[in-house]
Amino acid sequence: MLETPPETDELHERLAQVRHRIEASARRAGRDSAEIKLIAVSKTHSPEVVRQAIEAGASDLGENRVQEADEKIEVLGRESVRWHLIGHLQANKARRAVALFDVIHSLDSVSLASRLDRLCEESERDVLPVLIQVDLGNEETKAGISEAELPELIKTISACARLRLVGLMTLPPFADDPELVRPFFRRLRELRDALVAREVFGANRGELSMGMSHDYEVAIEEGATLVRVGTAIFGERQAIGRN
Repeated sequence: MLETPPETDELHERLAQVRHRIEASARRAGRDSAEIKLIAVSKTHSPEVVRQAIEAGASDLGENRVQEADEKIEVLGRESVRWHLIGHLQANKARRAVALFDVIHSLDSVSLASRLDRLCEESERDVLPVLIQVDLGNEETKAGISEAELPELIKTISACARLRLVGLMTLPPFADDPELVRPFFRRLRELRDALVAREVFGANRGELSMGMSHDYEVAIEEGATLVRVGTAIFGERQAIGRN
C-alpha cells in the first residue's frame, strides 16, 4: 500500500509543536533549548514524505535500517541533512553504513567497533562519529552493551584511528507513563558525566541520545541532547518489508 503523504502544512505544524515542547521542557530544566538537537525519525516513511519534512525544516533524520536509508538517500541526497543510524547495526551491513551515515548511535560491541574502524580505513573515511548504545533495562529483545562491558568498549574505541566517540544512547523499556522511564535517562546522564570527568569525549560535551515521541520531554529534563522523534512528526509508522 502506498503511503498517503500528509499536507506540508501539517508537517510544518507538527514540527513546530515538537520544537515548542522541546523549548518548554528545556525551560523547566533550566537548560538552553539550543543545545538540544531534534532528530526526525523517518523510518518506514516514503522519500516523498521525508522530502516534505526536509522542506518543513527537518535537518537531521534518523533511520533504523541501512537498506531503507540507502534507498532514501539515493532519492533525497545528503547535502541539506545529516543522516543518523539509530537502529541496531548488523555486521554485514557495516560497510554500507560507513558510506551512508553521518553518525551512528547504536555501536554496541567491541567487534563492531573494530569492524567499523577497519571499514573506515578501507573506504578512506577519516572520521566516523559514534555513540555507544547502553542497555540499561536488561531486555533480551533490545540491543546495547551492559554497564559492566562499557569500559572495554570505550578502551577499544579510543584505540581506533577513525572512530570518534561523541556520546551515549539508550532505549529504555517502554512505559505508558514517561515518569517510569526517568530513572533510565538519569542513569545514562550519570554515566556520561563520569566519562566527561575522565575526558573520554575529549573537548566534546558528551551527547545523550535518549527520548522518543512519548517520553522526549522527560528525557530533556534529564539532560538529553539528541531526541529521536518519529510519530509526533510523521504520524504512525507505515508497514514495510524486512531488509
